[in-house]
Amino acid sequence: MDREAEFTAIQNALREQISLCDSFDPADLKTVAGVDLAYWKKGGDEYAVCCIVVLDAQTHAVLEKQHFSGKIEVPYIPGFLAFRELPLVLKTVEKLTIQPDLYVFDGNGYLHPRHMGIATQASFDLHRPTIGIAKTYFRVDKQTDFIMPDETAGSSTDIVIGGTVYGRALRTHTGVKPVFVSVGNQVSLDTACKLAMQMTDQESHVPLPTRLADLETHIERENAIAHPETVGQ
Repeated sequence: MDREAEFTAIQNALREQISLCDSFDPADLKTVAGVDLAYWKKGGDEYAVCCIVVLDAQTHAVLEKQHFSGKIEVPYIPGFLAFRELPLVLKTVEKLTIQPDLYVFDGNGYLHPRHMGIATQASFDLHRPTIGIAKTYFRVDKQTDFIMPDETAGSSTDIVIGGTVYGRALRTHTGVKPVFVSVGNQVSLDTACKLAMQMTDQESHVPLPTRLADLETHIERENAIAHPETVGQ
């Protein structure tokens, strides 16, 4: 079995275990983690750093930051991003002293050809509810586009493919481009969008967990490039 066939089989098996329902009461949510990665190349090899920022779900105060960098061992294959990134994500999670109630990924979850974007596939290792919030639209079948939501903050349109709702284009700020929310696992799309709105401040249309994680990746990538001896830590 070639690598792509192997990865497809794994995703298809996991797909049967996805839950699109809330496994928690959003009012009881205490901590939320944002997850993002940044890449660079050196000497023909590819490297990445994963950054996780844990926030207080109510006050949005930063409670913890962790990162882990390493060499990427899996080549880029469309639809199988999780196999490249999960090893670094899990290494970063191991460093956390706070175990978040919810993980938010800068990427997709159910909005994926096999409903197995990084946010969804990671959930089976994290054993926590997950959400995917992407800044750009991922066209699953290369044909279906999304309908732009109204200009007002909170407006949204469902992304429907073959009669199935894959995700939602959500306008978090009036007059700015939308983000694309999809269920990771163990959360409903409605709750995912409500949380995305609650976690968005006036500084950016990107919700705080992934925005702060993204900012950390730029810092830690530069540190890793400047100090290559820290890669793998």
